[in-house]
Amino acid sequence: MEPDFDLETLAIRTGTVRSEFGEHSEAMFLTSSFVFGSAAEAAARFAGEEPGYIYSRVGNPGVAMFETRLAALEGAERCLATASGMSAILATLMGLLSAGDHIVASQSLFGSTIQLLNQVMPRFGVQVTLVPATDIARWRMALRPETRLLFVESPSNPLTEISDIRALSELAHDAGALLVVDNSFCSPALQRPLQLGADIVVHSATKYLDGQGRVLGGAVLGGHERLNPVQTFLRTAGPSLSPFNAWVLLKGLETLKLRMDAHSAHGIAMARWLEEHPAVERVWYPWLPSHPQHALAMRQQTGGGAMVAFEVRGGRDAAWHVIDSTRMISITANLGDTKTTITHPATTTHGRLTPQQRADAGVGDGLLRMAVGLESVRDIQDDLARGLGALI
Repeated sequence: MEPDFDLETLAIRTGTVRSEFGEHSEAMFLTSSFVFGSAAEAAARFAGEEPGYIYSRVGNPGVAMFETRLAALEGAERCLATASGMSAILATLMGLLSAGDHIVASQSLFGSTIQLLNQVMPRFGVQVTLVPATDIARWRMALRPETRLLFVESPSNPLTEISDIRALSELAHDAGALLVVDNSFCSPALQRPLQLGADIVVHSATKYLDGQGRVLGGAVLGGHERLNPVQTFLRTAGPSLSPFNAWVLLKGLETLKLRMDAHSAHGIAMARWLEEHPAVERVWYPWLPSHPQHALAMRQQTGGGAMVAFEVRGGRDAAWHVIDSTRMISITANLGDTKTTITHPATTTHGRLTPQQRADAGVGDGLLRMAVGLESVRDIQDDLARGLGALI
């Protein structure tokens, strides 16, 4: 693929490999295994002496097309596809860390990521320190001689906090550590962390890479050599992306830029509307001048994205009333869909955290997280206005 193509073209043309039939749309390769022409060829492939496919847990042509295309969009040397976003994070940690290592991570993360860091990794001898996402001094203070990895989500879930990726990458490298960035909320259409100094990018492809709420998937991206131990974990443990899901995600990438631009336009429109509503105490959206990291967001990202967090007056009861008053918006904790979704983080995505952990992450009882979809902005506003109006 020509290196100077724009992102929109890369998202449509990169990675396509046609079979002998010359199909225009990429084919699905729904097979568990592959056959060999001879015993010698089988031995050579298993030994890694000859290119080719062996078993779809290890490699599949459709999965490889998705990996090639996403790597081009992120500007990465290599992409490893996984079964889900959480398996991408797990594979990264298990592939790169050993007992005795230390992680510094943002305390503003998806609830399952915090559970993985706090509950699972210590069982394997990996210690974790959580710090405020935007406080570089606290990140620096948390470093230890055994720190091997810094992990951040930017924008964060659910408050869309923006971490300074370039500053964190410099901090990590000075300490001999790696910086891993979860880029699920922005996607490469709005942010490319590797260009800002990050070493590894992870995705929940379930979100905006698919874009229509159809399948699960994940990805780990970075340099060829750096991802070798991650690939070893994936090949052995098996949280690999299914060929069918790979095909769905591959087609989702074709409209990524169009969708993310539209999500961003709808997101800022909804954020401005909510900021003016008398029942709303506060709105978090990176493109609002009132956002604490607005200037940084404008430097790091090319759009604000779809995620809008807002706090209503009256705590949990008021927040639940707003949710239950909707007629069109989907009540679900997932995001990244063409359909607008809404959830109450304190009792869903962050419900398994302790009250102190939720407080540290800024998740209050009156907080709502909305992923603004591609419906009419007026219709989304009308649907929210029903519940918000009763709080005035």
